[in-house]
Amino acid sequence: MTQPSETTSYRDIKRIVLERIRSGTWQPDSLLPNEQELAAEFSCTRTTVNRALRELAEEGFLERRRKAGTRVLSSPQRQARFTIPLVRDEVEAAGGRYRYALVSAELQPAPEWLSARLQLLPGQQMMHVRCMHYSNNTPFQYEDRWIVVDSVPEVTQADFSAIGPNDWLVQTVPFTNVELTFLASRADATLAGFLDVPEGEPIFTAERITWLQERPVTIAKLYFAAGYRMTTQI
Repeated sequence: MTQPSETTSYRDIKRIVLERIRSGTWQPDSLLPNEQELAAEFSCTRTTVNRALRELAEEGFLERRRKAGTRVLSSPQRQARFTIPLVRDEVEAAGGRYRYALVSAELQPAPEWLSARLQLLPGQQMMHVRCMHYSNNTPFQYEDRWIVVDSVPEVTQADFSAIGPNDWLVQTVPFTNVELTFLASRADATLAGFLDVPEGEPIFTAERITWLQERPVTIAKLYFAAGYRMTTQI
């Protein structure tokens, strides 16, 4: 069995725990020793043990429950990790030259559909931003975004003529939860004009909502020009 040193890091603990799971030393559904016992074994702090076990739980190898301890999952579950993509990076990764253009940015009360979707108070103040993203001066994505002012007060001072709302949010506020929806929609007259497609044309659409703990931060509808392809790895 691998012996830890006095300078054991959380990465070392992750490696050792995985070795014990894969070798059968810790069987599926079995309980691990508690954090205090593991910290003593590995000559480290409970904080270091906690981080290692938390990451292994996030990666689908362990199940952690308050007062019930940490258990080896019988069937390890691969979990996707999500990073907010930047359109500039997508365009440049494909060899294109990125360009951004603001369509409009204005403070508005939340419409009824949005208040219901995000569980906002009626008429809660929002920043509504619409913008275009181009690759080599060809339409790439039309972005229609609402940002909750109470969650991100700084948004009232943001200059979206110089930076896209997604880039600004990534730099300004963290997120803890994301809801993603992918669908095919048909281009209305507005979308057809911006994306240079015939009206009624099916277009790839993504809707993304982010939260910071219990507070909704933003909802965005992203409409992609013809030929767009999304690839992810799990």
